[in-house]
Amino acid sequence: MAATAPFIAGNWKMHGLCAQLDQLRILADGLANHPSPARVAVCPPATLLAQAAHMLMGSRVELGGQDCHCEASGAFTGDISAEMLADTGARLVILGHSERRTLHGETDAMVSAKVVASLRARLEPIVCVGEHREDREAGRAAPVVEGQLAASLPDRLAGARFSVAYEPVWAIGSGVTPSSDEIADVHDAIRRVLRARFGEQGARVRILYGGSVKPDNAAEILRIAEVGGALVGGASLAAADFLEIIAAA
Repeated sequence: MAATAPFIAGNWKMHGLCAQLDQLRILADGLANHPSPARVAVCPPATLLAQAAHMLMGSRVELGGQDCHCEASGAFTGDISAEMLADTGARLVILGHSERRTLHGETDAMVSAKVVASLRARLEPIVCVGEHREDREAGRAAPVVEGQLAASLPDRLAGARFSVAYEPVWAIGSGVTPSSDEIADVHDAIRRVLRARFGEQGARVRILYGGSVKPDNAAEILRIAEVGGALVGGASLAAADFLEIIAAA
């Protein structure tokens, strides 16, 4: 893996009120007092982004959104454009998360259009892929992920900064983590796709692992070949837990 410093990103999902912003202050202070080589980002709900940007100003913690619409503006009640995220101070955005694909019916084509939108707004996308349990049990994990990558990554990513996050859908929030060999097999498949599609750039793209990453398993996961970081869900809500994961990197 050509990328060096690991990338640890926290996805708060639909959690967090203003009171929880104190966790960001604790996180920023913890990194200032105990520096880590890891790149660190947090993706809170859109309602907290502007306040979070102000709170994290001058810190090492980057800020991201959890989704965006493919259009810059329009009659899309309840949606948020990439430009709106950037306007709050966000610099990254998670796209194609399994919960968006499963609960909101997002297709690979929709994810690809959102990636284009993120680039338009100068946001760095974290593009998520991952198989369901039935795919894993049928031995189709790698082919399913390879197909998602092929259709979710637009050509415009050539020369742009982005990450891919592998999230086995059946592991997210379950407390169950795939074996090291299972994670390595899929990450290897992702790397092959990235190299074939983007050449030398594809060798440098970070491939994050996401799916029940916790303080007690982070070190083992982050040692696996081609794992360039982690997309952390529930454990990123508490600064103390998130800092332990960062320290493991």
